[in-house]
Amino acid sequence: MQELNPSQIAQRLHQLTEVSVALGDTHDTAALLDRILRVAKHMTDADGGTLYRPSEDRRSLCYHISINDTLGIYQGGVSGRPIDIAPVPLCDSYGNKNLASVAAYAANFNQSVNIEDVYKADVFNFSGMRSFDAAFGYHSQSFLTVPMTDHEGELLGVLQLINAKDPETGGIRAFSQTDQRFIEALATQAAVALTNQLLIAQLENLLEALVNLINIGIDEKSPYTGRHCQFVPELTMMLAEAVHATSEGPMAAFRMSDADRKELWLAGLLHDCGKITTPVHIVDKSTKLETIFDRIHLVDTRFEVLLRDAEIHALRAKCEPDANHAAIEDRLASEQARIRADREFLRRANVGGEGMSPDDQERVRRIAQYRWTAPGGQEQAFLSENEVHNLTVRFGTLTDDERKIINNHIDVTIRMLESLPWPKHLKNVPEYAGGHHERMDGKGYPRGLTREQMSVQARIMAIADIFEALTACDRPYKKGKKLSESLHILGRFALNGHIDPDLFDIFVRNRVYLQFAHKNMDAHQIDEVDESTIPGYRP
Repeated sequence: MQELNPSQIAQRLHQLTEVSVALGDTHDTAALLDRILRVAKHMTDADGGTLYRPSEDRRSLCYHISINDTLGIYQGGVSGRPIDIAPVPLCDSYGNKNLASVAAYAANFNQSVNIEDVYKADVFNFSGMRSFDAAFGYHSQSFLTVPMTDHEGELLGVLQLINAKDPETGGIRAFSQTDQRFIEALATQAAVALTNQLLIAQLENLLEALVNLINIGIDEKSPYTGRHCQFVPELTMMLAEAVHATSEGPMAAFRMSDADRKELWLAGLLHDCGKITTPVHIVDKSTKLETIFDRIHLVDTRFEVLLRDAEIHALRAKCEPDANHAAIEDRLASEQARIRADREFLRRANVGGEGMSPDDQERVRRIAQYRWTAPGGQEQAFLSENEVHNLTVRFGTLTDDERKIINNHIDVTIRMLESLPWPKHLKNVPEYAGGHHERMDGKGYPRGLTREQMSVQARIMAIADIFEALTACDRPYKKGKKLSESLHILGRFALNGHIDPDLFDIFVRNRVYLQFAHKNMDAHQIDEVDESTIPGYRP
């Protein structure tokens, strides 16, 4: 067996150094494995090679890549052509190690196997190889099989090379000891590169799983918020891609790499993670009197007491001498009608709306002054100060204090996200996620940032957050608005400095709103939109 001369060894060392650097620069696992096998073939002048990967249950070796120059075979890997060959078992049904297969032997004992001529070797079972040779008219001879293991001895794969060629004569030769040492060195370098990729992938998967863990917690706490946490990143990416594709106008220079997309998507998923700390009775407050239950039922009970007391007073009046029963009945009917009307009014007032009139607010205060006898026998005002305060909320269902608690979720979100040691390629997640309640005019919260102080990504998410909230039809405290109304509201926001007008223009012009609507909105909400009437938009 002819060994390499010093010049050839130096050349291979140079190859090994170059490939080590190249393996570190390759971020695609499939491309990395493909390169490992090709470099191993080139370094030893092998005619063919196979790369095995352990199965998920680690009980067998699966054919991952197969190359043979003479037969023109290239399967698996990045070729897109599958390898239809049964896996090689590492153990039998009794758990005994498979010693018949050379690849399984190398994997089980973490030991290289170098065979000069497989037709003269009687240690391993090469029946499959002989069938292959007969089927394709090929002659397998020399084999070099090298395991790939990580720093903990965990099997990552097996490299198998076949038929080393003499570079001068082209004849088949045995793999030399120098060949074996170089391939073992290559396998070690490849294992390091592959381990790094696997660890990075595992960390990224772990991060995404933790994000999903937070969203599962939010969803279990409030399914309405959970839905919002899924739809906002989806709409954010739709608009971001539309901006990315824009070739003219103020946003023509905006571009995203795949890493940028991943960062923005992650920020979208986490944009409301602070709501995990917000009390559920505030997040999902569907009526003005709701806490852990709707207190309107307590008010209804008091009305029943007033109706009963009115009837008792009427009955007592009828027992008086010379009582005018007809007049008493009229007064009772009139009083009970007023009580029932006030009860219906409070029931309506308890439902949040677009704006409660001052007259209606004053009527609530008048009703609050009714006197009723509580279960303890004490006479007291019909409504407590807290009930009056809630029932006179002008917009929606939240009081000012409750709205502050809701708004605090963004401070919590920012604190949560800024507490994490984000890697360089994800360092903007806190800024993107934390800016979706800021306004272009600096009147937003929590930091009062202006348009110039915000990234394009944060401004995109602000539009996505508002549009999803407007159109969401599953909220217990409001109905989902129709498409045309939502766009008109957004248009006014674009004019008054709430959202970015340039991004809103792309949102409408590229029909991002319609793409999202057809996918996620109820059919009855998708009405006809006359874009020429949308405020702040010029077709």
